Amino acid sequence: MIPDLIERTIVIQAPVTRVWSVLTEPAFLGRWFGSGEAVGIDLRPGGLLVFDHGVHGVLPARIETVEPPRALSWRWSQGAAGVEPDATNSTLVEFTLTEGETSGSTRLTMVESGFARLALPDEAAAERHLANSVNWPGKLDELRTGCEQTRV
Repeated sequence: MIPDLIERTIVIQAPVTRVWSVLTEPAFLGRWFGSGEAVGIDLRPGGLLVFDHGVHGVLPARIETVEPPRALSWRWSQGAAGVEPDATNSTLVEFTLTEGETSGSTRLTMVESGFARLALPDEAAAERHLANSVNWPGKLDELRTGCEQTRV
């Protein structure tokens, strides 16, 4: 059976508005989730988000939800670089931001789902789940660092 879900929660010592900025602004988003270059982002449902992942190539995603400063989601292809996401080749990445327990902190929850529904051989879908499971902690650490060191 292919695992369908990856879920991670982190606490960031920065206010929700700053976390939202680092999560969505092109320069910040490119730093923590891309190759360091600003990303292309049309921040609206249906809008295109384009990450440059260096050796992994250019990865297009489609924005699903934008509810500033509380929720953001996108759908991205788990296939080859440059492939547009669709119902058969993509997973959904959802970010939810809430006030943290300490003043000025943010609790961020990331959920990526849809691995079990990918139109890939089971082994390939399981490999994508494993790779993303391994990579999310580092990316979320980069996000936390960017939020805690950035003034917007």
